[in-house]
Amino acid sequence: MPEENVLVIKRSLFDQLGAFHGLNFEPERYLSTLLARGNNLFLRRSHAERDPAYKQIIPYAIITHGERVLHYVRGKKAGEQRLVAKGSIGIGGHLNDTDESLFAWDEEAYRAGIEREVNEEVRISTTYDDQVVALLNDDETEVGRVHLGIVHLFRLDEPSVEKREAMITNLEFLSQPELLARRDSLETWSQLCVDQLPRLLSSRNPDL
Repeated sequence: MPEENVLVIKRSLFDQLGAFHGLNFEPERYLSTLLARGNNLFLRRSHAERDPAYKQIIPYAIITHGERVLHYVRGKKAGEQRLVAKGSIGIGGHLNDTDESLFAWDEEAYRAGIEREVNEEVRISTTYDDQVVALLNDDETEVGRVHLGIVHLFRLDEPSVEKREAMITNLEFLSQPELLARRDSLETWSQLCVDQLPRLLSSRNPDL
């Protein structure tokens, strides 16, 4: 089975645009550059996971209904073994070179990629609004050092979501107090998001 290729940017480009820790609520400052053809490329995943000179672009979709947020636990079939048994409020993952070309992506290709990625993991049976609300970076962990998250907010009209991936277990909508009570069991990216959940849920970026 051929090894997957994943979408990355050079760490130096991220530093040039302005590196940060945690959430950045000005994603428009970064995305047009990160998703400009020529500024991203595909690398073998085994290389990208080991080389901090690159950051893998990871869409991280927070799915909400009203003030409640979808939470799940990563089961043993999760592709990223370092996150098994951790709670999460983010759906998404690596963006792959699915058509076997190694061309860089633009924003339109990225939008198609995030839709495909979310639809592989869950089935959303209602209308919803999808908006990029933040970027997410954590250089303090082994996993975070080689990833950069693009945080999407999926606002559902009805709480109609089912799992498609075997690695997703205990899928349920939780309130902000319930998520804070489980904070210590969450993966690091979800902890960072839960800490700023009121701001995330109220974010509106009309240009994205």
